[in-house]
Amino acid sequence: MGIVDDDIATVRDRTDMVAVASQFMQVKRVGTRWVGLCPFHGEKTPSFSINPTEKLYYCFGCQAKGDVITLVRELQHTDFVGAIEWLAGQCGVQLRYTDKGQGESRKRRSLLVGALERAVDFYHDRLLTGPEAGPARAYLRQRGFDGETVRRFRVGWAPDDWDQLARHLRLPDKELVDTGLGFVNRRRRQQDFFRGRVLFPIFDAQGSPIGFGGRVLPGGDGPKYRNTGQTQLYDKSKVLYGLNWAKDAAVKADEVIVCEGYTDVIGFASAGLTQAVATCGTSLTEEHVRMLKRFARRLVLAFDPDAAGAAAAERVYAWEQAHDLEVVVADLPAGEDPGDLARSDPDRLRAAVEDPTPFLGFRVGRALAAGRTDSPEGRARTAQAALDVIREHPSELIRDQYVMEVADECRIDVDRLRASLRTGAHPRPVDPTPRRRTGADTPETVALRLAVDADHRPTMLPLLHEVLFVDDLHAAAFRALREADGDLHAALDAADPGASELLVRLAAEEATGDPEDSRRTLLRLEGLREVDRLRRELRRDGDPAALQPLLAWLLVRLEEVRPDNRPAREVEDQLLGWLADRAEERS
Repeated sequence: MGIVDDDIATVRDRTDMVAVASQFMQVKRVGTRWVGLCPFHGEKTPSFSINPTEKLYYCFGCQAKGDVITLVRELQHTDFVGAIEWLAGQCGVQLRYTDKGQGESRKRRSLLVGALERAVDFYHDRLLTGPEAGPARAYLRQRGFDGETVRRFRVGWAPDDWDQLARHLRLPDKELVDTGLGFVNRRRRQQDFFRGRVLFPIFDAQGSPIGFGGRVLPGGDGPKYRNTGQTQLYDKSKVLYGLNWAKDAAVKADEVIVCEGYTDVIGFASAGLTQAVATCGTSLTEEHVRMLKRFARRLVLAFDPDAAGAAAAERVYAWEQAHDLEVVVADLPAGEDPGDLARSDPDRLRAAVEDPTPFLGFRVGRALAAGRTDSPEGRARTAQAALDVIREHPSELIRDQYVMEVADECRIDVDRLRASLRTGAHPRPVDPTPRRRTGADTPETVALRLAVDADHRPTMLPLLHEVLFVDDLHAAAFRALREADGDLHAALDAADPGASELLVRLAAEEATGDPEDSRRTLLRLEGLREVDRLRRELRRDGDPAALQPLLAWLLVRLEEVRPDNRPAREVEDQLLGWLADRAEERS
């Protein structure tokens, strides 16, 4: 599949890479670069660097690298064309394809999204204006949904009729089925999938509709909840309701509230907590966690995490380690869901989020509260139940802190509890964080970084010559940049993989130093190497008359280009030209 090259170039030119990256992760400005936690591996110290001028990124932890197109490909799990189309949508570029037969899958996705958008509008309009939607409006008012909330979340109503939506959309059978909006019945007539339900549109992180969640009215027929089935656009294990609205607030707060239902998300929003999302009829998965990690480092669980048992708890601890997350629990009053609490006591809801309990602390507290401590037998059983929970955690230090709490609560000697805890197995912690490469910059690295930097490149690149680079990798990277006339992206395309990675890494780093001082350092180093070569030739050939004048001239030039000296540019240019000629003679 191909897109016209001019359109690709236009998308690149118009794209703000920092704005794009900010949709997936937190970034902050450091000098002329933007940095953040790498979205491709777990880490505690930001090692992901963005060069906004060149629109390149590099991670110093896992060595992930690329341009803005690569970033979107990796984070959106799409191909090159899909990334270009996504970016084009962001910056308003109309794309042209090299072959009219190509792009059909993209056109189809766009068609399906367009059909779903029309369905969202249809259902929303029926809720707002349809006479038959009166009971639905009354139900929503009873749940605390005012008109502003309904409009903000585009809540809708599916009429209790066979085919109102199908007749409105007039889609071909396949498109109706592929959107999840309907099906073809035994009489080969189109039929709506949702009937007689309040509908909550589900959007992807970029705000495109991909499905619906439906709730039957109290006393209605059928299952209480019904969601869109698996489609090309909708996969419940990879979708979080409300992420399109919550992501900006999540980045700002560095936390995401995870709920179980659509009305919970809306309840949190009405209480001023707009960083809430909900799973869509499934438990929290690692795919969800990976998605949320891009926006925040703390997950606040606003549901009962104890219900899923020990296996789910172990997954949470593994996620905390692998993704460098903090998982905490909002301690909500028993029997109240966030949607109801937002209406009855919004201050209590906010307090539960602002002062959450660590995940293990919540589970230990639940075990202690469920036990009896009014007898020796009761205290022993309660302590054992708490130890069973504590044992699941991989950190010995954290386990011991909770053992001491249990000892106090159950009035049992702490050493006895520690001995009991050791009799059971527990998972061993694993540090998933890749090690960052270390090492001081060489003068060649400093110079090449200045040549790569967009601000310094016009000055630095003409000052350099391949003879100044002894390291083969640096020489290859410089050669690619020079042959591309300073066009970094063209150099990346032409360079071999090693040189390309070096160029991207240097582009992601802050360029420091003075270009002329940097060249002077390289000149002096190459000059000193040439002194050694001349002396070796003198010892080998024994013809001082031929080589001694050259050596004397070179030593004078090197004295002139000392770090504490600033010779005329002509002196440096003369020395560089002579060194280049000597290198040519040797080759």
